Order: sequence, then C-alpha cells, then structure tokens
Amino acid sequence: MSQPLVTILVPHYKTLDLTKLCLRLLRKYTDSGKAQVMVIDNDSQDDSLPYLRSLSWITLIERQAVSGETPVMAHSRALDLALEQVTTPYVLSIHTDTLVKRSDWLEFLLSEIKKRPTIAGVGSWKLEEKPLYKRLIKQIERYAQLGYYQLIGRKQHAIQGVGDNYYYLRSHCALYRMDLLKKFGLSFSAGDKVAGKTMHKSLVDAGYEMIFLPSETLIRYLDHVNHATVVLNPHLSSRQKSVDKGLRRIEKSLARLGAETILQDASLDR
Repeated sequence: MSQPLVTILVPHYKTLDLTKLCLRLLRKYTDSGKAQVMVIDNDSQDDSLPYLRSLSWITLIERQAVSGETPVMAHSRALDLALEQVTTPYVLSIHTDTLVKRSDWLEFLLSEIKKRPTIAGVGSWKLEEKPLYKRLIKQIERYAQLGYYQLIGRKQHAIQGVGDNYYYLRSHCALYRMDLLKKFGLSFSAGDKVAGKTMHKSLVDAGYEMIFLPSETLIRYLDHVNHATVVLNPHLSSRQKSVDKGLRRIEKSLARLGAETILQDASLDR
C-alpha cells in the first residue's frame, strides 16, 4: 500500500456541526490513499470531543488550553503541535469552515505546487466569491488610500499588502512542501504570530515561490465560510452586529453546499 502524500491539519474549537460537515466532506471527496487527516482539538470541552474520538479514520490530537493565550495563538500553536508529527511530503492546513466540494480538489492543489521545484507553497489569501464590481471598488479604494498616504508622507498604516501587512498564505487553505519547512526549521506560529505569516516570508526570503491561487479558481473546489468559528462562538467576538451578519452568511453558504444532507449521512463517519 502506498504512503499518503499529504497530511491535512484541521484545528478545531467548539464547532460540532461545522466540524462534522468539514470532516464528512473530506471523507466523501478525498482519496484516503493520498491523504491522512489530523484534527487538533483546542480544549473544546463540549460534545464535539466525544464525536472526534469516535472517528477511527482521523488522528486526533487533544491540546490543553494555555492560560493567557489568545485565539490566534491557540490556533497557530495547534497547527505546530500537529506539524511535529507530519511525515508526508506535503502538509495542508485548513479550517473547520473550509468545505471541499469536488473529488479532484486535492489533485488540483498538488498539481499547482508540483509545477516547479521552486514553489514552496500554494493556497489562498482570501477565499471568497465577490462580484467583479465589488472587487474593482475595493481595488480603487486601496489605490486611493495608498496615493493619499504617499502624498502626506505617511509610511505607517494598515493597508493590506504593504510593508509589514504583506499578503501571506492563510491557514484556511495552505499547502506546503514539508522538506522545506524542515530544512529551515519553520513553524506556523513562529512563537506567537498569526498562523503562517512568518513562515511565508521566510520561504520567500529564501528564494522560493509562494503562489496565491485566484479565488475565482479555488472556489470551484472548496468554500471558506469566513470567521465561522467566531460567529458560532459569540464570546470570541465583541461585535454583535458582525455575529448576526455572519450567521446569515453562514446559513446561505451551508444551504448552497447541501449541508443538511451531509449532516444526516452518518455513514461518512466510518
């Protein structure tokens, strides 16, 4: 029997139904001969843990909470805990709100990273489907802000993609070559950073390519229900308006994926 090519890392925290959906879709659309799945529970202490323990086809890592740790730190450190156990040539990080929808999704990602040996990682900055006019408006706003700050001589600002706010492969979909992560001793957290940000820059600085796949292409293979963990756990957010808006968005996304049918199919747990 051939060894898997990819280890899929899935950090988890208190999202039982969403996690069921995520894992069942992985089970349905992923060749188990090519990939193995590691789920890292971040001390959920709810009904999701018995469910995860019941799944024989995943490797479950139970991580204890650390006092004073932020959700961002807990997420990236959970990925690092699993990364220590990865032995496959590639490693892929996703979220429980990353939902695959085609049986060729993994082959697509692998084909992209294998195009050149200089490619260290492929994935997404933002995975969302927006009308063209909204994307154009966003770009115009960005260029206007850049022009204004240059005019007044301001160098410190929070515009995405500039300076320390550089784009990086985000952990909702990021596939890496494991040999390079080991070679340079890289980790997702780099201590206490946002997952993958420092890793991305380190690989670029070492001369490797990090490929951002266009959202309009990647969305054909998987969806990302942005910020679902925060929306489904309101205590992690201070903005009720954002939570309410997020719930409406999640309901639409799940309906589009036929989530109800998948959640009723317990055979996918076996």
